[in-house]
Amino acid sequence: MFAKFPQKFAAPFGLLGDEPKLAFRSQPGGISKLATTRNIIETDSYWDQYVVLFDSASDVFSLITPNDIRRALAEAPENVATLIRVISSRLFNLVSDHTFPSATTASVTAYATSLIKSGTGSAERNTTKEVLNCLRVLQRVLPVVFEVEGEASVFELEVLWKKQAAEQVHEESESQAPQFVIDDDDDSENGDARSPTSPKEQAGTKPKALLPSLGERLFSCLIDLLFCCGFTLPPKLQVDHYKINYVIWEKGVGSTSDPGPSFSYDGNKTEVLRLILVLLSRQIYVPPSSLFTKPSLYTLHLVQQTPRRDVLTILCSLLNTTMSASSYGSSTISSVAGKLPYNHLMFKGEDPRTSLISMCFQVLCVLLDFQSDSARDKPSKTDETHPPTPTPRTNAFRYFLMKLHRVQDFAFIFNGIFAILEQQIANMSNLLPGARKSVPYMFETVVFLWKMIELNEKFRIYLLESERGMDLMAYILCYNLEIKDKTEQHGLCRALSYIIQTLSAEPAFGRVLCNPIKSQLPAKWHTGGTAGDFIVNSIYAIIATTSGTLNSIYPALIIALTNCAPHFKNLTVTSSARLLQLFTSFSNPLFLLADEGHPRLLFFMLEVFNSVILYHLTDNPHLIYNILNSHKAFEDLGTFTLARGLRDIKRARIVKEEAARKDGNQKSKMRASDIEEGDPHSEKVRLMELEEQRTNSTEQLPESQRTDSTDTLPLNGTPASSISEKARGKMKERRSMSLDNIDPAAAAAVGRNGFIPTQEWVTSWQQGLPMDCIMLLITELLPKVQDIQAARNNPTSVTAIIDFLGSVSLQGVLPPKPPLAPRKFVWSDSSIVWLTSMIWGEIYVRGMTPLGIWNSTHVRLFYVKHTQAQQRQITEAVSNVVGGIWGRNSDTTMGRGRSGGS
Repeated sequence: MFAKFPQKFAAPFGLLGDEPKLAFRSQPGGISKLATTRNIIETDSYWDQYVVLFDSASDVFSLITPNDIRRALAEAPENVATLIRVISSRLFNLVSDHTFPSATTASVTAYATSLIKSGTGSAERNTTKEVLNCLRVLQRVLPVVFEVEGEASVFELEVLWKKQAAEQVHEESESQAPQFVIDDDDDSENGDARSPTSPKEQAGTKPKALLPSLGERLFSCLIDLLFCCGFTLPPKLQVDHYKINYVIWEKGVGSTSDPGPSFSYDGNKTEVLRLILVLLSRQIYVPPSSLFTKPSLYTLHLVQQTPRRDVLTILCSLLNTTMSASSYGSSTISSVAGKLPYNHLMFKGEDPRTSLISMCFQVLCVLLDFQSDSARDKPSKTDETHPPTPTPRTNAFRYFLMKLHRVQDFAFIFNGIFAILEQQIANMSNLLPGARKSVPYMFETVVFLWKMIELNEKFRIYLLESERGMDLMAYILCYNLEIKDKTEQHGLCRALSYIIQTLSAEPAFGRVLCNPIKSQLPAKWHTGGTAGDFIVNSIYAIIATTSGTLNSIYPALIIALTNCAPHFKNLTVTSSARLLQLFTSFSNPLFLLADEGHPRLLFFMLEVFNSVILYHLTDNPHLIYNILNSHKAFEDLGTFTLARGLRDIKRARIVKEEAARKDGNQKSKMRASDIEEGDPHSEKVRLMELEEQRTNSTEQLPESQRTDSTDTLPLNGTPASSISEKARGKMKERRSMSLDNIDPAAAAAVGRNGFIPTQEWVTSWQQGLPMDCIMLLITELLPKVQDIQAARNNPTSVTAIIDFLGSVSLQGVLPPKPPLAPRKFVWSDSSIVWLTSMIWGEIYVRGMTPLGIWNSTHVRLFYVKHTQAQQRQITEAVSNVVGGIWGRNSDTTMGRGRSGGS
C-alpha cells in the first residue's frame, strides 16, 4: 500500500528542502563562492540564500563552518565584509518592514508551505524566518572574525565600528517613559547614560555629524527585537502600529503587571540573546593580561551607551525571567511526565523555556561582571575605606542592580535564587541516583547570587535577616560538598567559598549562627546542632576530603570560621572535635613545611580558638575541653623549629614503614611510600582519618552520653603553668642549637613546587602566631581540670569537667575583648580576571552543544582542554542504580575554561 506515495518522500516528509541545502555545500554558487569569487557586489542575488535557505539554527551551523569563513577572510576578505553588511542591512530592513513579524502558522501544512519553493517562485514570504536566519548567520560568522590577530583586526573595526559622515542627523525623541525609576541620588555622575556629551559639545562647538556605526545600529536593532510584539512579545501588547514596545517580559522587579504568556516566543528571544552574547564574547579572544587594557567595544557600548530606558527594561526582563525559573516545569510533554524519574533520559533536547532561562542568566552574568578600562568601578570620593562602586557611566547594569532597594524586589530575587538551590538540593537528596536532572543553570545562579551580594549592600542585609537566610547558606555549603570531587567544578567551589567568606563578614550573620537549620538537607550532609555546627562540620568535610586538590579555597573557608568564631555558642562534641582536627592537620610538620602559604591556615585556626575563648568561653565547654586535652600540641607549637619538624617527619615515615612491613597491607605500603616522598597531603588525610576514627564512637552515642566517652586528660602531662621563665629560656636555647642540625636535603624534600623551608622563614611566622590567649587558658585551667580528674572516678570526671568549664571565669586573666574585625573578601585584578574567564569558560563549554558556537576558534582568555566524551547518560544511570552512590563516576566530559590570571 506504500507504493502510491510520491517519490518526493525520499527526503524526510519531502518538506525539508534537502537538495538546495546540499547544493549550498557542494555547488560553486554556494558557500565556496564566498572565498573563490572576489568582490561580490551587495546587490548580487547570491546573498539571498543566506536569508531564505536555512530552516533552523542547526542548518546554519552545519552548513557554514568556521573554516569556510576563515578561508574567505584569507582569500576574499571583502566578501566577508559584504556578507556582514548585507545580512545586517537585511535585518534592519526586515524589522521595519510592515510584514514582519509573519503571522504564526498553527498547522503543519502551513509550516511546510513556508519551507518549499515552487517552480515559478517562492512561497509566501516568511519574514520571521528571514530575521532568524540573519541572526543565526551573524552568530556563525562573527566569532571567526573576532579571533583574527594582528593587523587583520583592522577588518573588524572597519566593518563594524567605522562611522560615516552624514549630511543631517535628526535627534531621536523618547517614544515612551520608563516603566519605573530607580533612584540614583548618591552619585555625582547622574547624567543619562544614553546621551554622553563629547568635549567639543561641552565647549559649545558643533561636532561633525556622523551616522552610527554598523555595530551601534546592530545593538539598537537587537534591543528592538527583544521587545517586538509578535516576535518576542505577545501581539496584544502592540500599541497602534508600533510593534516595538519596551515592556518588561515577566512580572517581578520593576513590573507588577503580567504581560501574559509568551512561551511561543521563547525560542525567538533565545536567538536574539544568543547573538548579543556572541557580540559580547569578543572578550574571550583577548589574553588575560590585556583584559583591562583592551576592552571589548561591544560590551563597552552596551553597558555605557545604551539608553537608560533600555537598560532598565533589559535588566528587569532578564532578572524576572531567571528568577521565575522555578515556576516552570522542566518537561514540555506534560506535568506528569516531568515528575517521572529519569524523564530527562527519555525526552531528549532542552525545553525552549529552559534554554531561554539559561541564555538570560548568561547574558546577565556577563553584563554584571564586566569591568574593563573605563567600565571599572570608581572609588568613593568621600569614603576611601569603602570599596569602589559602579556609576551610570562605568557600567549601567551593575549600577542599577546596586540601586535596587524595594523590599518586594529583594523578596522576589531571594525567593527565585532559593527555589533554584532548593530544586538542586532536592535532586541530590533523591533516593534514586540520577533520577532527576541537575539544574542546568546552577553555575549562573551562583554567580548571580555573588553579584547581588557584592553590589547591593541592602540585599546582603535582607538575605541575612530573612528567616531562610541561613538555610540559603546551608544549601550553598551542601552544593559545595556535592561538587567538590568534580575537577571541572573546582572553579565553582572557589566561587562558593568566596560567597561564604563574604556573608560571614556581615554583622547580621553572627546573630543567626545559634539558630537551627530549618530546611530539609541531604541526609549525608545533615548534622545536629545549630547553624554554627553545620558550618563547622561542612567546612571540615570539604577540607578533609579534598586534600591536595582544592587548596586554593581553604583560606576563604578558614577565614569564614574566624569571622564566625566570636559568635559560636554551644558547639557540639562533634563540631568541637573537628575544629581541633583541623588545627592538628594544619600544625603537622609535613603539611606546615610544604608550602609558604600553609602557616597562615594555622594562624587562622588559632584565631578561631582565641575568639571563642575571649567572647564565649563558658558557652563552649566541649571546645575548651578539647583545647586542654590537646595542650601538648599547643605547647610544642610555641617551641617549633625546622630541625624538630624534619625529625618528626622522619619519625612518622619510619613508623609507617615498620607498620607496612609488619602488616603486609598493600594500602599501608602505598601510604608509606607517600610519606617517604614527603607528600604533605597524604599525611594530612591520614591524620584526619585517625582523628575521625577517634570520634566516630562519640558521634554514634546519644548527645546526653557523649561527654562521658571523650578521652580524659593525661594526668602525667606537663601543665603550662609549670614552665618557668628559666625553662622557657632553655627552650629558646634548644631552638638556637637546633639550627646546626638541619639537613638541607631533608628540607628540600619536604617542600613542594620548588619551595625550600628555612629556619629564618619558620621563625618569621612562628613568632607571630597568636598563642597568648590559648596558653593563658591552658596555664590557668589545666591544673584545675587535672585536679578534678584525680579527685573523681573516670566514669564521672568528664561530666564534672564539662560542668566546671561551663561556669568558669577568667576575668582578669585574659586580655580584654578586641573589637570585631571580620575579614571581607577583597576584589583584586587577578580575582576579576579569574571570575571573568570562569564565566566565559562555562559559557564556552555550554555552547559546544548542540551548535558549537565558538568551537574551532582560537580562544585566548582561558585554556580549553578536550577530554574523552562521557558515556551515554542511560548507561551511567543504570550503573548508579546497580552500584550504588559510592560507585558513581565523576569523570569530566570536557575541560572547563581556566583563567591564566588566577
